Amino acid sequence: MRKQEHFARLPKMSRMNDQLKTAVLFLVFNRLDTTKQVFETIRQAKPPRLYVAADGPRASRPDDVEKVRNVRDYIMGNIDWKCDVKTLFRSENLGCKMAVSSAITWFFEHEEMGIILEDDCLPDQSFYSFCEKMLEAYKNENTIGMIAGMNYLFNRVKMSESYFFSRYYPIWGWATWRRAWKLYNINISKWQSPEMEKQLKTIYKDGNVVRFFKQMFENVASAKIDTWDIQWVYTCIFHNLQCIAPKYNLVSNIGFVGTHTSTKRSKFFNMPVKSIDINNIHYPKNIVSSNKIDRIMFNSIIGPFWYPKQLIKTLYRYLVKVPLLCNICKRIKKYFIA
Repeated sequence: MRKQEHFARLPKMSRMNDQLKTAVLFLVFNRLDTTKQVFETIRQAKPPRLYVAADGPRASRPDDVEKVRNVRDYIMGNIDWKCDVKTLFRSENLGCKMAVSSAITWFFEHEEMGIILEDDCLPDQSFYSFCEKMLEAYKNENTIGMIAGMNYLFNRVKMSESYFFSRYYPIWGWATWRRAWKLYNINISKWQSPEMEKQLKTIYKDGNVVRFFKQMFENVASAKIDTWDIQWVYTCIFHNLQCIAPKYNLVSNIGFVGTHTSTKRSKFFNMPVKSIDINNIHYPKNIVSSNKIDRIMFNSIIGPFWYPKQLIKTLYRYLVKVPLLCNICKRIKKYFIA
């Protein structure tokens, strides 16, 4: 990745309690408890334009009808600041993939840039101002694809800058521009081409990282999972877009168990947040991602060996070179990997 001098100093920071000028898209469904908590932070931020998108009740879950209605009624009954409100309330359930992606597309049919929150992503109040300042500062920088509200560093990495650039793309509270979302490819139909895998290896180099992303993309391309966010990661990677992430985690996921999450990854739920001082921003000199920080991020997400199957593969590559262990290794590989 080429180093690029920072193109301009950031605009003068406004105070954190000033009203936002940026629109917010709020994605909800049937969880009134988490919706209330996240909505309260939106109410404090007072965006001038609020977009509310809600998927419809599932036909297989009769109790969804009342739950979905309660969520929508609560939001519409508690907008107590001056703002323009637009709604996209589905009568039928589209599922995660289509409901979320189409809502974001709808959002950017009206907005050049904006902040996106799901109903279980609880942000620190400074999240809104941070996103707004980054959106404005980098709106014409086509190498930047998004601003994340969270990171996977658990506040363990010390840095003098207020934010950093990354090749990982957290979407639990984030922001982007119409120019970037226009690149979104929901079907990632070209993933199987040799050029794509070659580009993935060029960007990440580390074999474990490459295998991790390959599995994610193959799961989506083969319709094994119904989601929208892996396609966004795909879009960012293959259009060489970087992510801006704050030095401190600004968003906590309070959903506990979501559609594509498990208790094995519970460390990412209810993560602590820490405010960022938007009146005292220290910005990076170059627009370039840090391999060191990205490695820490990856190890936090997946672990240094990914999972046991990957560990076995790693051990096999080395132990098979020892003649006495060759047959044993081949049996291990056949049993665990074939």
